Amino acid sequence: MKKIMLWENPPYLKDSDNFYPSITEFKANESKSAVIVCPGGGYWCKADHEKNPIAEMFNKHGINAFVLDYNVHPCNKFAPLSDIQRAIRTVRSLGYERVGVCGFSAGGHLTCTSATLYSYNAYEKTDEIDELSPRPDAFLPCYPVVSFNKEFAHIGSRQALLSDEWENEELVKLFSNELNINSDTPPCFIWHTANDEVVPVRNSLELALALSRNKVYYEMHIFPNGCHGLGLAYDRNDIGIWSECACTFLKNLGFDR
Repeated sequence: MKKIMLWENPPYLKDSDNFYPSITEFKANESKSAVIVCPGGGYWCKADHEKNPIAEMFNKHGINAFVLDYNVHPCNKFAPLSDIQRAIRTVRSLGYERVGVCGFSAGGHLTCTSATLYSYNAYEKTDEIDELSPRPDAFLPCYPVVSFNKEFAHIGSRQALLSDEWENEELVKLFSNELNINSDTPPCFIWHTANDEVVPVRNSLELALALSRNKVYYEMHIFPNGCHGLGLAYDRNDIGIWSECACTFLKNLGFDR
């Protein structure tokens, strides 16, 4: 494992209590593809079981991975997006030609945001790394917070990211990813459980509908029973298959090369 700092002087340092975003490399082979893992935690924290174990799973399937340590509350509302945009660019600067993002819960929201707002300048460019594309080549939201729509959003994530602006309708719309899908959105792999009581499955359903309307290539698995935050779900024979399905999805896009 190798830890790589994303900036010497992070753009939102003053807003994030001296936090320095980084990525940790989990290298499987010399292929030119990698996946950046974004753990969940409601934009309040980052869940350990959605960090290294996920990267190690990708490695077992012959896929290089990085774990992103990104800003969480209290931070500027654009700090997490800036972190993932810089992470994608940094991984590209290391010679990776295909870069995917895989996130869980609020980390799933961050991956969706990176895939829909890649043309949004979340921070001021500073060097040659920032000239590289922040658009992911695939995104894999797992039981994700997709929308900030009050009807089915995870309000805790919305409040953590937007803080005292959490009721600002313009920001709510900006960070409701199902509204920002277009025909250039990258391929997507989604999984969720139908009776998730924390993040309603409607988040994934609305995402899939938007992808379908825009003719974006996607795969979705909705498992009938299971609580929120299952991670790899290796103790569940019915749900644990998601990781193999996800890796097959990525390999079909060339992520093993």
